[in-house]
Amino acid sequence: DSGRRNEVDIRLAGFLFGFDTVVISGAEQTIQKLWGLGAALHGLTLSAALWGTVLGALMGGWPTEKYGRKRTLFWIGLLYFVSAVCSGLAPDPYSLMVARFIGGVGVGISTVAAPLYISEISLAHARGRLTGMFQFNIVFGILVAFLSNALLGRVGGEHAWRWMLGVEAVPALIYTLCCFGLIESPRWLITHRGDRAAGLDVFRSINPGFSEAELQTLADEVDASVSHTGNAAKFFTRRLRVP
Repeated sequence: DSGRRNEVDIRLAGFLFGFDTVVISGAEQTIQKLWGLGAALHGLTLSAALWGTVLGALMGGWPTEKYGRKRTLFWIGLLYFVSAVCSGLAPDPYSLMVARFIGGVGVGISTVAAPLYISEISLAHARGRLTGMFQFNIVFGILVAFLSNALLGRVGGEHAWRWMLGVEAVPALIYTLCCFGLIESPRWLITHRGDRAAGLDVFRSINPGFSEAELQTLADEVDASVSHTGNAAKFFTRRLRVP
């Protein structure tokens, strides 16, 4: 059951990634006419989410390491939700830029947190499928955003653009609520919190067929990987300079 909940949340994370990235495309011409935007301000309004994505991707490792994968994924959902609601209610282009920037930060952090979480909680035989589903749902979110924009453009009237941007609040809220059922990464529990017992409990829940000796071996491998890699400075070695 926990595995299915994790899988649903991972799919939604990818879906929101794609949806948020392109949903502005259906509203951009209306926004330009509504507020009489010049080329520069129009471009900044449309690209605000992308600037947020850059920042989120650069800083995404910090909350993921400090506060854990589960809590970070939860806050990503809140960023999506706040962004969608505030975008739909934006009274001016500057408010819209801030709202879209917030959503972009969520997108950027998710590019770090979601794949990392997948790699740390999935079994080897399911890891490729889960990673593939995350990637697939990014594209699926893009497709649904275009379909949603087309539908709302026909039935939404003069405020259709607000509905286009605000409707993302629904899947964002579902995703955020799903995060309460996530398990924490056993690797993070062992290496960052120093709680081997909690990490073993997670390993036990996602590997129900493993013996106690096998679970202890998994935890030992996590400990060993940290001792072998050391701190971040050792990552930047001559051996890895080309990759």
